[in-house]
Amino acid sequence: MGPIGVRLDPEDEYMHELGPEPNFNESMYFNAYDPDSNLGGFFRLGNRANEGSGEMTMCLYLPDGRVAFMFRRPHVTTNDAFDAAGMRFEVVEPFVELRVSYEGTAVLLDDPLQMADPRQAFMANPHTECAVDLAYRGCSAMFGGEPDQPLERPGEEFARGHYEQLGRATGTVQVGVDRWELHGFGLRDHSWGPRYWQAPWYYRWLTGNVGEDFGFMGSRIARRDGPGTRGGFVWDGDTMHVCRDFRIRSTWEGDAQYHRDIEAELVTDHRTWVVRGSVIGLIPLRNRRTDPEGTELVTRISEGLTRWTLDDGRVGFGLSEYLDQIVDGSPVGLAE
Repeated sequence: MGPIGVRLDPEDEYMHELGPEPNFNESMYFNAYDPDSNLGGFFRLGNRANEGSGEMTMCLYLPDGRVAFMFRRPHVTTNDAFDAAGMRFEVVEPFVELRVSYEGTAVLLDDPLQMADPRQAFMANPHTECAVDLAYRGCSAMFGGEPDQPLERPGEEFARGHYEQLGRATGTVQVGVDRWELHGFGLRDHSWGPRYWQAPWYYRWLTGNVGEDFGFMGSRIARRDGPGTRGGFVWDGDTMHVCRDFRIRSTWEGDAQYHRDIEAELVTDHRTWVVRGSVIGLIPLRNRRTDPEGTELVTRISEGLTRWTLDDGRVGFGLSEYLDQIVDGSPVGLAE
């Protein structure tokens, strides 16, 4: 196998042809945090048209520590747009500006860890109206695309094409009678291809921004029977430094073993950046699927709003997303 090339064109900002795979997924994701208002969140739409459904997630980390959250599985039969369950993503100019909007309801969680039992959490907590209108403008070069050779083994596909970009988010957020102006930074991604959330054994995905001119992404994807992958990037306001290695150590809290503190090293050919993270708000999400043998597979995706400190003392914010398969009641990736 020769060197792997990666293709990324402005047309990739739009919808891709629906593939024949039963689990074909096309999704976009956006996160942002405003340290002045202490308001952050993430937004995701996934089209799974061959399954006749989609996935909509809206999560806001509110300044008082509460979380406003909503998840829906809308009826989706085409891959024509990201527009479902009150959420819409619009490409204004490829690689330059996109818009995110949401109008609907949200459940208000004083204790976001209640979402470990989503049915009970939705029943036991109040619901309120919610509206989001944000513009995302790119701050970094693009990272990723669609490889010209498959990188995933059959049955372990998670994204045929995938790219990311750091950006600035501006707009308004309203939850009930409270309204905020948001002026922050974050990261967005776009992926397409067959996906099951049970394909990785576990993964760690860290995103962070220190203002407009510095940010990073670190990715560790573990296989059940092999080394998996490590990588990411560091953006210094001028150059995209691609990581050839990514090392991460986590500390865990409570009987459910949620991540709380992180130390990570982003390694390029020329230097290593060290970042230390402290989770300031966490919500656990769950995905369940029954395999062909009738066994229920449970995946936990812990979404941690995280304060990052760089090795030079600078401070930033972002998300730490930890996906683990749950076996015998425990996440499988505790060693990392």
